[in-house]
Amino acid sequence: MSATAQPRYLRIKEYILEGIRSRQFLPGSKIPPELELARQFSVSRMTVNKAVRDLAEAGILLRFAGDGTYVAERKAESPLLDINNISAEVEARGHAHSADVHLLESVLAGEDVALQLGVKVGALVFHSVLVHREDGVPIQLEDRYVNPAWAPDYLEQDFSRRTPNNYLMETCPLTDIEHAVEAVTPSAREVNLLEMADNEPCLLVLRRTWSYKNLVSFARLVHPGSRYKLRSQTRVKK
Repeated sequence: MSATAQPRYLRIKEYILEGIRSRQFLPGSKIPPELELARQFSVSRMTVNKAVRDLAEAGILLRFAGDGTYVAERKAESPLLDINNISAEVEARGHAHSADVHLLESVLAGEDVALQLGVKVGALVFHSVLVHREDGVPIQLEDRYVNPAWAPDYLEQDFSRRTPNNYLMETCPLTDIEHAVEAVTPSAREVNLLEMADNEPCLLVLRRTWSYKNLVSFARLVHPGSRYKLRSQTRVKK
């Protein structure tokens, strides 16, 4: 879709997001008032309101009645009920994503991995370990196992340039997810990889993903408690 054909409220959203990415709108600062944006884009205030409301619901903006709308100062965060590309989440906050690839290998599944991935003990599976960074600061240790049947080229990818999530979504579109979340004390290895204090707690997300009826991957995602949070928003039907 061309820029001219793009819905106007999406153009306004992209303008605000680009302002955050370029540091024109800094965390804690106000964005232009809705009336000003309406004049700038030659749209109704209702159209601007929809764009601003969508970004507020995503936690990117904070709205205060009678005061204005501010860029949220946030920890890195992910939606609990969805699977988003972590690089896109970081860039949407106006920051730079990078990833260190520590392992990319084929291994034989032990009992725990076999159970989580729905394969036989001793089956060949793919294993990757990455550290995702936001502006150079580690925010997630991703320890993932993948069923080769559904992602045969997994080991050939350069995950310093594209995320495993991005590759998997293109190769075998994910249709179902399972999450378990808990607070944990990190291991010495995790403390080292995440460059954190020894006594800092972590947030652990255990995630399994399916493509239709096929169980594709099992990931253990570890986040420093001081740098990350999970968000869930559910619409209650009346």
